[in-house]
Amino acid sequence: MPNSIITTPDPNREQKLKAFDRLLTIMDELRENCPWDKKQTLESLRHLTIEETYELSDAILAADLDEIKKELGDLMLHLVFYARIGWEKKAFDIGSVLNQVCDKLVRRHPHIYGDVDASDEEVVKANWEKIKLKEKGNQSVLGGVPNSLPALVKAMRIQEKARGVGFDWEKKEQVWEKVEEEMNEFRNEFDVRSDRPIDQDKAQHEFGDLLFSLINYARFVDINPEEALERTNRKFIERFQYLESESKKDGKTLAEMSLAEMDEYWERAKEL
Repeated sequence: MPNSIITTPDPNREQKLKAFDRLLTIMDELRENCPWDKKQTLESLRHLTIEETYELSDAILAADLDEIKKELGDLMLHLVFYARIGWEKKAFDIGSVLNQVCDKLVRRHPHIYGDVDASDEEVVKANWEKIKLKEKGNQSVLGGVPNSLPALVKAMRIQEKARGVGFDWEKKEQVWEKVEEEMNEFRNEFDVRSDRPIDQDKAQHEFGDLLFSLINYARFVDINPEEALERTNRKFIERFQYLESESKKDGKTLAEMSLAEMDEYWERAKEL
């Protein structure tokens, strides 16, 4: 029997269902009457969906709730579009898509819909990965990690999945020791103080190990490395654009400025 489940009445539930039904209706009308929408395929929509996902990510990082609302709508449209095409192919429709994910959520939350105890978040995540592995019949715990994920995000997911089955360090101090070990190995392969030729392949290998260990440590101290790096990217862009705009006001061009001159503007940008 399920554990105690609290259901809070939603006074706007009917309006939400009507809004979703309206989107389904508009999608059907566009697919049947609009030349552009009629032409689209699963493949043609793919790159557009990726773009929309990144736009949502930008809005989230900017904490722009209005923009998040807009981008969620755009993504929802894409999901409904894919489901409509699936219906045309007699493969699936929006109903089967939603029921499938609902069934999966019930199966993977036995601590809510079954008699399994889960005392904390880590137990929940571990149960999720074990159930997922059993469902998919993967021969590897890492089999569900998409090959096309960006390398940094892929490293995070690989580490999380390994942790889900108990393959992980016990203490963050151990992870930091690994970071220092990889840093030393990389420095030995890419020592700027040495005149010996650099083995680029080996140096790249050691640098990859260093990045992987840093991502691992970030996970242990609850830092999302992807988000951390993106914040640093944005900070650099803001400061560099300040350098560009302020030097231009002073009648200077970057190509003609010395590094020392540029650094003066950079230091001023850091104070903003």
